[in-house]
Amino acid sequence: MKAFQVANVNDYALIDTKQPVAEAGEVLIKTAFAGICGSDLHIIHGQNPFVKFPRITGHEFSGVVAAVGEGVTHVSVGDKVCVDPVISCGECYACRAGRFNVCANLQVFGVHRNGGFGEFTSAPASNVLVLPDNVTLEQAALVEPYSIATNVLSRMEPIPGDTLLVYGAGVIGLTIVQVAKAMGIERIIVTDIVDERLETAKALGATDVINSRVNKVENCIQEWTNGEGVPLIADAACIPALLPEILRIACPAGRVGLLGFTSTPSDLAQIEVIKKELTIVGSRLNNRRFPQVLEMISSGRLDPLALISHRIALNDIGDGIQLMENHPELTRKVLVEMSK
Repeated sequence: MKAFQVANVNDYALIDTKQPVAEAGEVLIKTAFAGICGSDLHIIHGQNPFVKFPRITGHEFSGVVAAVGEGVTHVSVGDKVCVDPVISCGECYACRAGRFNVCANLQVFGVHRNGGFGEFTSAPASNVLVLPDNVTLEQAALVEPYSIATNVLSRMEPIPGDTLLVYGAGVIGLTIVQVAKAMGIERIIVTDIVDERLETAKALGATDVINSRVNKVENCIQEWTNGEGVPLIADAACIPALLPEILRIACPAGRVGLLGFTSTPSDLAQIEVIKKELTIVGSRLNNRRFPQVLEMISSGRLDPLALISHRIALNDIGDGIQLMENHPELTRKVLVEMSK
């Protein structure tokens, strides 16, 4: 079969490789669509410490079941499916606590094992979800980035009437906007330094936007909230230096969700956390949020296709990667159509 493989840092190509099989407890999927993620670029550039080369990357994908292994009963050949890329052991402390996405023995598709940028992919049956009848394979390929958004918002525990501030209008910031709207959050503020991204954020549900190169975020928030601050802040910009500002902007009893995966230290003014009794939560991957996202899509409250900016064939995946690298202001989600 044909697949996109990262052989080593900055060394990637389309290859011909052996088609996987459905071992016991596994499902073989003929891949239909797969999304290119910023984390795929991190793998290419050697910025993911967990990846083992060579690796077929891709963790956002959907397809049709081609075969099932021994013991698999909940899916059948011909079913349209998507795959939760988070594989957990079920035995460590995190798993026993129900926090499967931070499993001590965590494996992720496209990182620890081969992912969806191949014509066929094998997956543990427990990670394979059959699509609702009215959810398309194209929509299903984008469930994963929305599961990231759903996870961080769930960790922040919104209550009715909350205002949300999102730092960063890249793909994750935009998915947070869409999921927040689907959850019923009425006021959603987004800040970024790129006007095109802010325009997209408004089109997808943001009620207010701030270009932080033009206006100081802290001043705008203080003015708009009469000095109280905002109860929900999601840091999708992932810039550690922003944390002091975020803590100042958070209102008393506010919740801050951090998504950045960097070892760069942040300055933390403890007095801001204590005097306002803030809750700061980390959010990694998704903790079995796929069913929740599929329900939002099926009900019509969430439109993942609005995130797509480009569609390409597997043969052109290198061009898609270069497009994301060189023109991030023009790209949202680049979707790979395997049959194209």
